Amino acid sequence: QVQLVESGGGLVQAGGSLRLSCVASGSIFRFHVMGWYRQAPGKQRELVADITSRGITNYADSVKGRFTISGDNAKNTVYLQMNSLKPEDTGVYYCRITDPLNYWGKGTLVTVSS
Repeated sequence: QVQLVESGGGLVQAGGSLRLSCVASGSIFRFHVMGWYRQAPGKQRELVADITSRGITNYADSVKGRFTISGDNAKNTVYLQMNSLKPEDTGVYYCRITDPLNYWGKGTLVTVSS
């Protein structure tokens, strides 16, 4: 069983920055993928970015150039640096790990005001 705990959400003005963190604990397979998803009100959950344990990253087109995902395998932690935030980035951000089963965190709310 794997547990994920997210932190770092909050309220920020458009153009501002936030850094999200997600710590995974439990039995984690050496090769895994950790990622961030978000769900805006009334919308489906969507991929924001993910990173493999080998450092390969993938981003949604809407966040390329503004968000950066990084990981620390020794700490089983993944980060999401979010810059130039827009109101449309508002939503609950969830951390997910695939190893190969999927585990989800409870989410952290990000609100970007215009």
